[in-house]
Amino acid sequence: MKIFFITNTDLSRFTQLLDSKGLSVVTAWGSFDTIIEWFIYYYPLFMAYIWMFGAIIFYFRYEWRQHGNAEHLPELSIYPPVSVLIPCYNEGENIRETIEILKRQKYPNFEIIAVNDGSNDNTLDVLNELAQHYGKLRVVNLASNQGKAMGLRTAALLANSELLVCIDGDALLAPEAIAWMVKSFLNNPGVGAITGNPRIRNRSTLLGRIQVGEFSAIVGMIKRAQRTYGRVFTVSGVIAAFRKSALHDVGYWSNDMVTEDIDISWKLQLAGWTILFEPNALCWVLMPETLHGLWKQRVRWAQGGTEVLLRYFHALFCWSARGMWILYAECLISILWSFLIMAGLLYWPVELLNESTTESLHDLSPSWTSMLLSVTCLIQFGVSLAIDARYEYLTGGTARYYYWMIWYPVVYWLINVGTTITGSIKAIRKKRGQRAIWVTVDRGLREK
Repeated sequence: MKIFFITNTDLSRFTQLLDSKGLSVVTAWGSFDTIIEWFIYYYPLFMAYIWMFGAIIFYFRYEWRQHGNAEHLPELSIYPPVSVLIPCYNEGENIRETIEILKRQKYPNFEIIAVNDGSNDNTLDVLNELAQHYGKLRVVNLASNQGKAMGLRTAALLANSELLVCIDGDALLAPEAIAWMVKSFLNNPGVGAITGNPRIRNRSTLLGRIQVGEFSAIVGMIKRAQRTYGRVFTVSGVIAAFRKSALHDVGYWSNDMVTEDIDISWKLQLAGWTILFEPNALCWVLMPETLHGLWKQRVRWAQGGTEVLLRYFHALFCWSARGMWILYAECLISILWSFLIMAGLLYWPVELLNESTTESLHDLSPSWTSMLLSVTCLIQFGVSLAIDARYEYLTGGTARYYYWMIWYPVVYWLINVGTTITGSIKAIRKKRGQRAIWVTVDRGLREK
């Protein structure tokens, strides 16, 4: 057997010769290259319609019959006790407002457990002051920074209630939120957790306004679709409720996972518990409004997602875990897509040098595929903002944020590609068992 090596020039001349004879040649690399190109273009397109279709089904099954907005208070047959857990780290500027708003809950039977997790600001002083004037508030102080998972675990073990509502130290919980989450627990004894509906508080910059649409078109729409298809990738770390017996069943939150919310979601569902999405459980949160802060946050999210894929890979071989297979595959494929996008961006300068200027400019010009992606993106945002309009009653609706969504592909897609790759690499390199502790986060800019 003889092996011949040919150059691209020889291959081009051979192809021209075959063309002159009415023949054609297909190379293995050419076929593979075409498959990759199609995957890069059509994967986000395909998933956009999957999410839209699932969200629309969820809307007509659970939301469209509800009149008014989320200010409507559901009627409950009983009002079981609820414990609100607030893990805090350096929340001196926010925790007072969080608890003051929490006192307005339209639910008659709840307590508050705030855990100061080794803060080095005045968080503990503020909490102790508030506890003197508010009998429902209990304060727990951890001498050193143990991480959010440990703070939640400590508060859960000290709670007197079976139902636990967990919020962040900067979150403003809507007065009706607890009642809506309790209703879902009462109606579904197999539910282990309920994820709420976080809304953006700070909208003073371009990034802030874009995130309003993102939390509707990406976060809210995907949660609706995932609930329609059976499994939810993660509860919202800023607003989620749990059944204490379900947490005890799976060993509570893991101390060595960067994103404890993603980890507990997978632990519960792999153990057979159900997670629901309750869009009426609103919680107003602060989000990063600088590129640096946004980058750090999304890297942490990406790292947490990859950590979950690595940890629970073997658990998926059980037949009882089959409901998580599609969710696992979709997350894995999305990571692969990000790596291929980055590879394409790195390869483009090389391709630019090898091709003529005219051909390169042609490749960069708008095509029907890019136009289809753009139109689909706008449709996705339009559908999601229309669904979420009822939950933006405090801000005058969502229509005025539609304009800012044209910047989403430019600002966010490239950031998400970079953070996914960075977070995945950090997850692979991380030592198992390494404690995940609090870090200082960017809370954005506030309008005065």
